Amino acid sequence: MTALPRPFQKALPRILMTAATALALIATQASAFDTRAKAAFVMDQTTGTVLMAKRADEALPPASMSKLMTLYLAFEAVRDGRLGLKEELRVSQHAMDYGGSTLFLKAGERVAVEDLLLGIIVLSGNDACVVLAEALSPDGTEAGFARLMTQRAQQLGMTSSTFKNSNGWPADGHVMSVRDLVLLARRIIEDFPEFYPMFAQEEFLFDQNESQNRYNRNPLLGLGIGADGLKTGHTQEAGYGLVGSAKQGERRVIFAITGLDSAKARAEESESIVNWAFRQFAEQTIVKKDTEIARADVWLGAQTDVALVADKDLTLLLPRATPGGLKAEVVYTGPVEAPIQKGQQLAELVIAPEGLPETRVPLFAADAVESGGFMDRIMTVSKHVIARLQGSEQSQDSM
Repeated sequence: MTALPRPFQKALPRILMTAATALALIATQASAFDTRAKAAFVMDQTTGTVLMAKRADEALPPASMSKLMTLYLAFEAVRDGRLGLKEELRVSQHAMDYGGSTLFLKAGERVAVEDLLLGIIVLSGNDACVVLAEALSPDGTEAGFARLMTQRAQQLGMTSSTFKNSNGWPADGHVMSVRDLVLLARRIIEDFPEFYPMFAQEEFLFDQNESQNRYNRNPLLGLGIGADGLKTGHTQEAGYGLVGSAKQGERRVIFAITGLDSAKARAEESESIVNWAFRQFAEQTIVKKDTEIARADVWLGAQTDVALVADKDLTLLLPRATPGGLKAEVVYTGPVEAPIQKGQQLAELVIAPEGLPETRVPLFAADAVESGGFMDRIMTVSKHVIARLQGSEQSQDSM
């Protein structure tokens, strides 16, 4: 094979190249939801899309919403065989002494684990949390269990959560972020599908003598909007909050809000968020597998460019309010030097809908491109040299 003349052996400098492309779909920015909550985080669980984030990572008092962490550890213990649902645990004086939301447990009595779980989920029992905490604590104390809660939360990626007790009773340094609360809710839903239906239970009569204390405090249950969890919270310091979830069709939305000034405001805000999340957003397939998205320039190949395709369909959750084209950008380092194999990753499709997180999709060569023959290379280099000379002349003319 004839060698390429020395001046032509220098490879063209490869630079980051971009190309705008239009994706055929109807979508644009949805109207932002102006929440009254002090902090809020809303996620579409099906796609992982964050729909709203307000002070999402600020560590705030979570009140009874932190009971979800106690429940998570209890669910793990049942799943692992360390606790049995029918197993009866003894109530300590410490558990009995808690005020606030309670099952009115008496020191010395024994309560089944299943009743304790429902007592926490439906009735928000502070005392029930302590009974489970003392049973699962490494040292038999609620404080020891709180340290375990913090350690496990860090392992789950909840970086803004620190626990001082098992139930959210006001304590210095007992904090969670709304992002952490949603992450925890998602883990409960996905990790424990056998236990999650408990959160939709609207009524649980634990003690006949306290028959009025049997209703779930979640204001969304029974509204017909798909709500099936998870936990309310309220203290004077934290205000009114809710970790909620609702499923409509194949989509599930999970959210956390806190800092509202009344139970009425919490109920109204929660319902509005659920309706907004389902009505203003829809899943749309915007990239089809093996459909040409753009073309990448090729250096010293048998052809001057190659088609770029995705290796699978891409479906995103996008606003559906107003017709408009979704713009995207193809980014790659090029020209790409031949030879190129079919299926070789060459570029990325960058999609950044206004108000939503950026999505990056790898793009691959649709076909193989062989190295060019001697004349192909001569022509390619000649075209490049001519283009450079023309560019230099234009620059001088404009001076």
